[in-house]
Amino acid sequence: MIGRITGTLLEKNPPQILVDVHGVGYEIDVPMSTFYNLPATGGAVSLHTHHVVREDGHFLFGFATDEERAAFRQLLKVSGVGARMALAVLSGLSVNDLAQAVALQEAGRLVKIPGIGKKTAERLLLELRDKLGKALPSMAGARLAAAPGVAPDTKSDILNALLALGYNEREALSAMKGLAEDVGVSDGIRQALKALSKS
Repeated sequence: MIGRITGTLLEKNPPQILVDVHGVGYEIDVPMSTFYNLPATGGAVSLHTHHVVREDGHFLFGFATDEERAAFRQLLKVSGVGARMALAVLSGLSVNDLAQAVALQEAGRLVKIPGIGKKTAERLLLELRDKLGKALPSMAGARLAAAPGVAPDTKSDILNALLALGYNEREALSAMKGLAEDVGVSDGIRQALKALSKS
């Protein structure tokens, strides 16, 4: 309904801000990742928004990037996750960090966020596994960032080969972590398979 807000930043009271748009003040809740990048009060601000209508009122949530909003919307689809918890997740993890945690199924990164226990973290990882990638075009890059050092195209080829061989994404990315930066595709696959046979 309201997809974007552009105006003057009047107040900052985390996690809520007040934005003046032609004389109308909009109260918008934002994750801390967005909050830290806001201009000083009086400055111009433009946010992607998500509008929630509930029995007890209308609520606006604002995001610095479209990826943040897309991740927020996917989090809301997880059973038992409301807007407050979704904001908490995006305040505790960047979108790329969340994408990596989901790709590697790392519950440990999520349980560090206040209000998220082990069961909730596991449910988030399970339900986001197939959905987050489709919602975030940059998810593939985030997944491959979990295997640092190797060139992105090479990483992609190695990862796809390991997936085709029947390994899951977590196993494949874990095996790729030890690869040298200048490794070729065939050597990378061979070394990753060697690492997988030991684990």
